[in-house]
Amino acid sequence: MKFFLDTADVGELREAAASGLVDGVTTNPSLIAKTGRKLNDVVREIVDIVDGPISVETISTDAPGMIKEGLEFVKIHKNIVVKAPLTREGLKATKALASEGAKVNVTLCFSALQALLAAKAGAAYISPFVGRLDDVGQDGMVLIRDICLIYQNYDFNTEVLAASLRHPIHVLEAAKAGAHVGTLPYKVFQQLYDHPLTDIGLAKFLSDWKKVPSA
Repeated sequence: MKFFLDTADVGELREAAASGLVDGVTTNPSLIAKTGRKLNDVVREIVDIVDGPISVETISTDAPGMIKEGLEFVKIHKNIVVKAPLTREGLKATKALASEGAKVNVTLCFSALQALLAAKAGAAYISPFVGRLDDVGQDGMVLIRDICLIYQNYDFNTEVLAASLRHPIHVLEAAKAGAHVGTLPYKVFQQLYDHPLTDIGLAKFLSDWKKVPSA
């Protein structure tokens, strides 16, 4: 399972990337807005930090606008992935951008049938939102499992990018379901390291080591 960091905070990204465990980055307009910086400036800094897929989201609502934005994004760096919403216009844009050789991450997916359409349109990634489904009383992980099964059935090349992962259990269940990628907030990424028994065990080993006679 690949780990993408869901952030536009380059400070967070530098610290996480230093682990060698970050495979890519996802951004969205909300994350970019939090930085208070211009989108292109943020993106150019991100591609210097992580050598992997960097998703940058379009803000147009019509296909021609998304296509225009997407083609501009991919000029920034070879690792740029265009994010387009799972709407009729978004899938038109996905088809057109894919035909131009651009990779597209289709976002805001909330049903397996939407994911099927995205794969047929040539999406490189599909982003089902687990946490947001949980918020409205549905089991978001069922969606991950359904999409993985459908993609396996028809041998689609589209990668399942589990998004809106709120805590380590979401990450675990997405990995068990077969998601190719999990995109994580910095806080959740940090939580993956932690277990109290690891801390207790290490403290015990170090305490005992102090009792070992020196040479």
